[in-house]
Amino acid sequence: MLARSRQIALALTVVLATGAACQARGHDKPGPGRPAPAAGPRGFTLVASGDVLPHSTIIDRARFDAGGTGYDFRPMLAGIRPVVSHADIALCHMETVYGADGAYTGYPTFKSPPEVAPALAATGYDGCSTASNHTLDDGADGIRRTLDALDRAGVRHAGSARTEEEARTATVLEPGPAKVAHLAYTYDTNGLPFPEGQPWAVNLIDEARIVEDARAARRAGADVVVVSLHWGTEWQDAPDDRQLTLARNLTAARTGNRPDIDLILGTHAHVPQAYEKVNGTWVIYGMGDQIAGEMTNHEGAKDPRGNQSTLGRFTFAPPARPGERWKVTKAEFVPQLFDVDAGRVVNLNRALAQGADVRAVRDRIRDIVLSRGAAGDGLVMGE
Repeated sequence: MLARSRQIALALTVVLATGAACQARGHDKPGPGRPAPAAGPRGFTLVASGDVLPHSTIIDRARFDAGGTGYDFRPMLAGIRPVVSHADIALCHMETVYGADGAYTGYPTFKSPPEVAPALAATGYDGCSTASNHTLDDGADGIRRTLDALDRAGVRHAGSARTEEEARTATVLEPGPAKVAHLAYTYDTNGLPFPEGQPWAVNLIDEARIVEDARAARRAGADVVVVSLHWGTEWQDAPDDRQLTLARNLTAARTGNRPDIDLILGTHAHVPQAYEKVNGTWVIYGMGDQIAGEMTNHEGAKDPRGNQSTLGRFTFAPPARPGERWKVTKAEFVPQLFDVDAGRVVNLNRALAQGADVRAVRDRIRDIVLSRGAAGDGLVMGE
């Protein structure tokens, strides 16, 4: 992975609700922008961002950026690379599956160029959730091509699988001091049937299963459990009742005095939604679309909110005593915009500092993010 240290396999095993093995990878040495390990336990930073949703215009832009031969998605993401590459763990949401041999399509059934994967790696992403309502857009072949490409790029993935064994294998990353399990689930697959004989191809949201998977990961040694959820109502700024109920129930799940889940990352709604601390655990209801073409809402109107998003950044500190919870000591959000004309992700705070006229959209995103009282629990806007 460019500008990131490579990951190495760890001997970590976990039995999930279905009886699964769990593998982990960690950084073998400090990379650019990542400090060398200090003596004794240290914390880590986790960065997460929203939906990567390449519409046909995005695919066209990537071909232009590649000079007309192949596809290059790296320039699109360059503006956020300083934030992503400096995190100890960075997670994206790969909403679409990959096609092959130039057979690439946008909405309504997506098949994206596999060149997206090395661009994510070059930006600094360590892993991506891959469970979405578009995961079955090209059946089992789409899943296979997507996960193969992510593997080649060195980007871990959670939420979809090529084999039953892989479906029963949780993703665990190690940012130096901690083992972080990443689990991912989606509300639906747009009604598309699962491939014959593959009911495990993509994880569907089921409260009991999510809790059991989280507990299994914890029993096997995961210090932090992160759950990505593809959920919510599209184009709705506020989380819906199902999001609120599921967030309350998942964050209330405990084993002894320790919560089973340490962070929830939401995607799908196309628009930024609130951050909230629920039962002592941070929940991002929706991060919005990090990459998407010009969006049209359910009323048929072009809606600029579909190109607005946030990036969450959480600093975790080790527990004072073994077996206790790793706590979030700093919670931040970074407002972003995908400039559809330039074909670039824009860090709005940095753009504002450089004189760009983006204050109104930055402030709108800020107000939505803080709309459920997160500022009172310490959430701040980061650079």
